[in-house]
Amino acid sequence: MRKIKLLLLFVCISFISCSTQQKKLKTFSLDGTWELNYITGPKIAFGGLYPHKKPTIVFDVTNNKIAGNNSCNQYFGALLLDGAKINFKDAKMGMTMMACEGNGDSLYMETLQKIETYTITDDGRTLNFLLGDIIMMKFSRQK
Repeated sequence: MRKIKLLLLFVCISFISCSTQQKKLKTFSLDGTWELNYITGPKIAFGGLYPHKKPTIVFDVTNNKIAGNNSCNQYFGALLLDGAKINFKDAKMGMTMMACEGNGDSLYMETLQKIETYTITDDGRTLNFLLGDIIMMKFSRQK
């Protein structure tokens, strides 16, 4: 009798757990303009690296293109995505060649070349670029 009760309890719990809805993970699009608000590595404060203009990146997922401004020069290239993997190294980037003050622009472009994956957090408001499991850059979605 005890075994039958345990079996019935197990069956009921199984049915209940199968019928509960699982939370769907929200996915957010890369599309649009993002502004840099964190970059790892430099010993100079973020505001010192980018005193006049913060770098931006613009994603056009439909046409597989990226563009942006590295705080001084415009850049553009192919968007190479594979799930959460992103490849800037092989994106065949082009760039204007204005003389720039400081080295924030070059640090930005060098760091982009190291990025392997991305995540979008904070309900779609923050874009994180990662090398392994280390966040190298953070961007805020622009309206």
